[in-house]
Amino acid sequence: MSPYIVIFIIAAYFAIIFAVSYFSARKSSTSDFFRGGNSSPWWVVAIGMIGTTLSGVTFISVPGMVAGAAKMTYFEVILGNFLGYILIMHFLLPLYYRLNLTSIYGYIQQRIGHTSYKTSAVLFLISKLIGAGFRLFIVALVLQITVFEPLRLPFALNAIISVFLIWAYTVKGGIKSIVWTDLIQTFFLIFAVVFTIFAIQKELGMSFLEMTSAIGSNSQFQIFDFSNFWGNNNHFFKQFISGAFITIVMSGLDQDMMQKNLSLKNVHEAKKNFLSFSIAFVPVNFIFLCLGVLFVIYMNQMGIAIPTKTDQIYPLLATNYLSYSVAIFFILGIIASAFSSANSALIAMTTSFMVDIYGTKDKDERTLNRTRILVHTAMAALLIGIVILFNAFNDDSVVNAIFKFAGYTYGPLLGLFVVGMFTKWNIRDRLVPIIATLSIISTVLIDRFSVELLAGYKFGFEILLVNGALTILGLLLCRTKSNNTDKT
Repeated sequence: MSPYIVIFIIAAYFAIIFAVSYFSARKSSTSDFFRGGNSSPWWVVAIGMIGTTLSGVTFISVPGMVAGAAKMTYFEVILGNFLGYILIMHFLLPLYYRLNLTSIYGYIQQRIGHTSYKTSAVLFLISKLIGAGFRLFIVALVLQITVFEPLRLPFALNAIISVFLIWAYTVKGGIKSIVWTDLIQTFFLIFAVVFTIFAIQKELGMSFLEMTSAIGSNSQFQIFDFSNFWGNNNHFFKQFISGAFITIVMSGLDQDMMQKNLSLKNVHEAKKNFLSFSIAFVPVNFIFLCLGVLFVIYMNQMGIAIPTKTDQIYPLLATNYLSYSVAIFFILGIIASAFSSANSALIAMTTSFMVDIYGTKDKDERTLNRTRILVHTAMAALLIGIVILFNAFNDDSVVNAIFKFAGYTYGPLLGLFVVGMFTKWNIRDRLVPIIATLSIISTVLIDRFSVELLAGYKFGFEILLVNGALTILGLLLCRTKSNNTDKT
């Protein structure tokens, strides 16, 4: 595909996004940047959350992983995710609305203390910065191959332009812009996948029923795995339980995901949004997995070798083997999936820094607005740096290790919220940063040496529970019988 055509597609796409952003946030204040004036329609937020959850990693990696040994077992995680969303809806959303929070980490301040509050915000910022950088990096690689390399332009320019576009349509409207632009981006994302499915169906000369039958009878169509609990990362119970807790931590305890929900009118609207989103989330992910099986069927029939790196399957087929239309919608889908995650992450990081680190009380609107723009720009610059850093490593093992490490930062958040919500412990607040750091380091070591130390046991996503448990243990050891006097 000509790089100029790709540029035209991207330009047309962002023309739509900028138009939606402009009209949705023409009269936004600093408060609206954070909470959208509590006027977001619940159904718009619900649809947009699908796009935010389905990042560029999901768009490329989930269909790709089906071709590997994991097959469709990722759906076990999705079922666990659904349980997690229901628990968030019943327990966390009412808490956040009852306390009228702008940043959800304000709860930690009220319950445990000021130092714990700052620690929670820092942990979130580290994790979100690395996570958003990783997701943008995946998309930047696609853009580098399709646009920047043919034009002999450096990767750094790729990263700068990508992040600048996000900054440009979010800097004014904030969460108000995100709610509506994510609606558009989710549409492009899902349409790209559905269009690809029907394009392959046509290429294979199958009816819809024949295609579904071929998918269901393929050897890669294996959803549940109950074999070898001890040494199998894909075992159902590991995946299901991990999926539930991943959702609770990475959605329910994540400012990024919760900020959209806090932009709704009241908790009842938020619950309607969350229930609708969680119900839609399951079949949408199932479609991604079925697309992966369809890729395997198509490649086998056409005699195309499956790449060693299965993440390359979708880009390879879309840009080299399938129709021009598929390539166009693939580009739109990958852009939509990446930017719908990255834009809300940028807003959430700005919000968390402004509310949790800088503080917004007793400051006039002009000062807040000027500082907010400065912080938003700084976060964008950091995001550019992370994307460039990932590219400099250019090593899957290193990149995945960094991304995995970012996930470890959610463990202390889990521990803090569990202790806050389900115990009456008074915690020595000033010791919490030490506990969180030791918990992360211990988790890294346990994960690294689990096979040697635990008779061959391999941790999957459930390592997050170990991390949270270590934090809870540390907090238990730091209890005080007296009222917590070092909260400020």
